[in-house]
Amino acid sequence: MNAFHVHLMRHGAPHAPGRLLGHTDAPTTPEGLAACVQQVADLPFAAVVSSDLVRCAHAAEAIAAPRNLAVTPDPRWRELDFGAWDGLASAEVDSAALARFWADPDANPPPGGERWSALTARIDAALGGIDRDTLVVTHGGAIRAALACLFGFGQQQLWAFDLPYACVVSLRIWPGAPRTAQIVGLWP
Repeated sequence: MNAFHVHLMRHGAPHAPGRLLGHTDAPTTPEGLAACVQQVADLPFAAVVSSDLVRCAHAAEAIAAPRNLAVTPDPRWRELDFGAWDGLASAEVDSAALARFWADPDANPPPGGERWSALTARIDAALGGIDRDTLVVTHGGAIRAALACLFGFGQQQLWAFDLPYACVVSLRIWPGAPRTAQIVGLWP
C-alpha cells in the first residue's frame, strides 16, 4: 500500500498561556491563528481534521477555506482531560501531585481527569481513520500521544523535544498491520 503524510499541527497561542488547557474551550490569539495559517501555507494535503475545541477548529477553518477543503471535526483529537486541574496554572495545582502526574500520567491522572492510556487509545483510533495526506490541527498532548502510538516512545522520549504553538510534526505513514511510520519534519 502507498504511504501518505499526516501533518500534526499544534494550535496557536491561546489567550491564557501557561495553563493546563485540556478540555477547556479557550480560543487562540489573532497572532496565534495567523501563525498557524502561515506555518502550512506551502504544505500539501488533501484533507483537514481538527480537534473540536475552538483553539484548533478556528485555525483549521482558516487554513481549509482558501483551499476549498472541508474541516472534519473529531473530538478524539482533543487534549488530555485535566479534570479538576483544567484551566488552572501549574502554580495553582499541588506541586507534589503535579510532579507525580508528569512522572507517570497513567498511574497519576489529575483528579477527575483522563489517564495517559485513555488519550493514547483515542489518538490511535483517530490515526487509524486517516488514509490520505491530511493536516490534523490538534494539541501538544495529542501530538505526543500520536508519537507514542506510532513509534513506541516512552515518557522520557516524548518530553525530549519542544512542541511550540503552531508547530507541525510531519509523518509518513505506511498503512497495514502493523502500521509503520517515519518522522519526516518538525517545524517550530
